[in-house]
Amino acid sequence: MNLIVCIKQVPNTTEIKIDPVTNTLIREGVESIINPFDLYAIEEAVRLKEKHGGKVTALSMGPPQVEAALREAVSMGVDEIILLSDKRFAGSDTWATSLTLAAALRKIKIYDLILFGQQAIDGDTAQVGPGVAAHLSLPQTCFVRNIAELSTNSITVERLMEDGFDTVEMDLPAVVTVVKEINVPRLPSLRGKRIAKSASLVVWNADDLELPDNEIGLNGSPTQVVKIFSPQLDKEGEKYEVSSEEAVEILYRKLQKLKNQ
Repeated sequence: MNLIVCIKQVPNTTEIKIDPVTNTLIREGVESIINPFDLYAIEEAVRLKEKHGGKVTALSMGPPQVEAALREAVSMGVDEIILLSDKRFAGSDTWATSLTLAAALRKIKIYDLILFGQQAIDGDTAQVGPGVAAHLSLPQTCFVRNIAELSTNSITVERLMEDGFDTVEMDLPAVVTVVKEINVPRLPSLRGKRIAKSASLVVWNADDLELPDNEIGLNGSPTQVVKIFSPQLDKEGEKYEVSSEEAVEILYRKLQKLKNQ
């Protein structure tokens, strides 16, 4: 069983900075972590390997510093790591990102199941996993809370819904995005950390993936951020020191006034 888990390194929420020219997140030199939702995808991939055999490959796109996230994935049980790194990838929206990841998966060629976390905390779009599936013409199911069955040809999963869950069966290869209800991620072991230090890292750029410049990065992104700013919160309030009966009357008049506006 060849399992691919796609992960993203995201800025720590307390260290977010914006490039005033490109209006994108500044990632280089900023303290970063593995996207929390991707930890569940890593854990599930490793559990499937332990149960069914095979190997797990972690794939990520980003600047050279993403190597740290990939090595952390190795410490959790991932076998191979691939980094897609090229300055031409900078500024990619979800379309360009999923296109680039799909190109890497075509280069890998052999895979049975591709796993993603449900979304990234820096974008919250939940679009990259489904985008990769679309580029590769693969079946997909999002918000998976449980992988009930996995065979050499098919997979059965429980998809989380607002009022419960659906049971979905798909042919392999396929793409799934998982929610945090699926498992509890393990902590890296001491042995895993030692293995991670010496793990071989494969790095591919745009030329390796045979991607033209007009399809990647900002040039290949049909959606671009025009402006980013922090909203100003204006809090207004009124305080009355009155009896409970007067308070009810005052509240009633205020609500009537708002209703008539």
